[in-house]
Amino acid sequence: MAYNNYFPQQYYPQFYGNQQMQQNTPQVAQAPQQTSSGNLIWVQGEAAAKAYPVGAGQSVFLMDSEESVFYIKATDQSGMPQPLRIFDYKERTTVQNSPVSAPKASNEYVSRKEFEAFRDDVRKEISGIRLEEGEG
Repeated sequence: MAYNNYFPQQYYPQFYGNQQMQQNTPQVAQAPQQTSSGNLIWVQGEAAAKAYPVGAGQSVFLMDSEESVFYIKATDQSGMPQPLRIFDYKERTTVQNSPVSAPKASNEYVSRKEFEAFRDDVRKEISGIRLEEGEG
């Protein structure tokens, strides 16, 4: 037995399986846009580095794509962010191998001869004091 359909077709909602499921799934926040090359994470500027999400008890190494700067962003075990550490880097154009030289003489130090003369003077003074005490 066929049932008569008294409602026009336009009043029936058109459900397509995936559309209903997509409407009910929660939206997951996405990380700021970055391009990744191996283990490097590239961000655009300090503001993007500050906004980059880091899990509790973890740290990340972030490379700035706009300046010669890199960042280390970390959080403690409770997820509280630590201060953003910012480092500058520059290219080394020449090898800087300088030979180790002896310390330069300065007025803050005395020579061995000056020290021995001072030591002898102190010994004479101490001997003189002892002799004076013994006389009295």
